Amino acid sequence: MGYARQSQISLQETPHYHCVSRCVRRAWLWGVDEYAGKDYSHRKEWVIDRLRTLSSIFAIDLCAYAVMSNHYHTVLYVDVPRALEWSEADVVERWAQLFKIPEWVKRYQTGNVSLAEQDVARETISNWRQRLTDVSWYMRCTNEYLARRANAEDACAGRFWEGRFKSQALLDEAGLLTAMAYVDLNPIRAGIAATPEASAFTSIYARIKALQGERPQAPPLRRFREHNQKPKHALPCTLTDYLHLIEWTGRCIRKGNRGHIDERLPPILTRLNIDAAAWAATMEPHGNVFGRAMGKLGHLQLHARALGQKWVKGLRQAERLYGTA
Repeated sequence: MGYARQSQISLQETPHYHCVSRCVRRAWLWGVDEYAGKDYSHRKEWVIDRLRTLSSIFAIDLCAYAVMSNHYHTVLYVDVPRALEWSEADVVERWAQLFKIPEWVKRYQTGNVSLAEQDVARETISNWRQRLTDVSWYMRCTNEYLARRANAEDACAGRFWEGRFKSQALLDEAGLLTAMAYVDLNPIRAGIAATPEASAFTSIYARIKALQGERPQAPPLRRFREHNQKPKHALPCTLTDYLHLIEWTGRCIRKGNRGHIDERLPPILTRLNIDAAAWAATMEPHGNVFGRAMGKLGHLQLHARALGQKWVKGLRQAERLYGTA
């Protein structure tokens, strides 16, 4: 059974969300489609370009992303306070990059408008401000653009995506890091890449390239905290810790045997009290058994009560992965 989007996204609970969109029939419309005998790999650049464009318009930041051959992942941070700081002119300028601005809003900006139109214009701009912090509008502006461009290239019409995007609320730092690692390791799980630095079209690839002094054509990414500093709303570990976490987890996936997992856990896992075996299982293909939210057991239970639900998917996995604390 599907759930209304408003029951899955609540900015009062968390600003972090993991979103996934899949091509119709899971066809390889972003990679090499052997059945059709066509190579669509160039379309992965379209996704990167679109995410980069929307990052400059929306008050929504990318924490992680991965573009695969038949789907893509994003981990998003919604920055409502930033949007509230924008002037009305800022909001109109941003919205104009996506949609046509009505004439009466243009007249409002020049002051050549009636009192009644002023009220309507202000309400409209207020709605635009809210939409620029809305995950659904962000994904709509991504997916509609990509579908139209792909259909135009194929000279066809019809659905490009299998349905609405799937979203997963990330309720705490543990859930956020789990989702980010799961997304960044997609190419390694799929056998497309052997190492994170070879995982093109992912956020971990872009971060490594930037660390090496290169400037990849990638969307801007939310920063990790520094060793002795934690900027406001920074990601909950250092980049070095995250790279160690990704490398360690990737080794566990490739070995495919829990008996070979290195007992020397990365510092971030120790700090967050994450179980090594459960973490490795979560990173396996189809290992993410959480439902529309991810986080520690207590946070999932609170999330369920806030939605008026007695149960949400993933409670047992949360207990295994993060413990009961």
